[in-house]
Amino acid sequence: MRQAIVEDGATLIELTMDDGVVLRAETFGDPGAPGVLLAHGGGQTRYAWSRVARTLGENGWYAMALDLRGHGESDWDDKADYSLERYAADLVTVAGHFAGPPVVVGASLGGNAGTLAAGGADRQAFRALVLVDITPKIDEKGVDKILGFMGRHLEEGFASYEDAAEAISGYLPDRKARKSNVTSLSRYLREGPDGRLRWHWDPAFIMGRKSSRLDPKMVEKLNTSLGDIEVPLLLIRGMNSDLVTDESVAEFRRIAPHAALQDVSGAGHMIVGDRNDIFVRALEDFLAGLTEDDA
Repeated sequence: MRQAIVEDGATLIELTMDDGVVLRAETFGDPGAPGVLLAHGGGQTRYAWSRVARTLGENGWYAMALDLRGHGESDWDDKADYSLERYAADLVTVAGHFAGPPVVVGASLGGNAGTLAAGGADRQAFRALVLVDITPKIDEKGVDKILGFMGRHLEEGFASYEDAAEAISGYLPDRKARKSNVTSLSRYLREGPDGRLRWHWDPAFIMGRKSSRLDPKMVEKLNTSLGDIEVPLLLIRGMNSDLVTDESVAEFRRIAPHAALQDVSGAGHMIVGDRNDIFVRALEDFLAGLTEDDA
């Protein structure tokens, strides 16, 4: 594993799961403060939450930005167990390291894992759940677009950070203005023995996703878990999302009528990157509304 890049003001910690896989995370704030566990989407790393976690830490929360297994500086699973059930179990284990049940904020993969855990046997492990542009029912074309990009450079990687930035700008054309900012890409790529740069996640993760996306049985399981969630629940949706449609939201609200909904204009699936300021404001408003009874 390469030497980790630690954000200013953060503390890097290691957490060992029940199967021996070691997860790594950055924390901000007082460990005794109310906790927020930030779980990124598939193919991302903890750095997706850097500005969010720092802001929460400065505002009285103990924020932990986690690298999920197979991502970032966390261990790759020798058995390639990257199932949602495994990720859900990891979140429950990590939640046990907080002073009290944390609020879990999950984007995409992290949100689905949080949904399984919050509606399962360990539902008391979380204080609340925030889903970031993810519902059990998602648009298949949007999934194909994401998986297509993730798998496109799986083997050959990139010759330089500039090449990687060019690929991202092609996938996210609205971010072309940021193409020249390649410094941050060092947080998401690792250099292989051949000198080429590849994404900082286990290729086995995406190979598994290609063969099991939108599995009807998993959608049914997620819906059941969603309906069983008893803690406060918030869905933050990007209005330009290519995954979460109006139909998805209608189904979500039918199953979880107690959930709150926040739409973010000008944002796609990557809400935190597209409109970080609005996202943080919506998240902090939700957190401020939690009562002691929710602890």
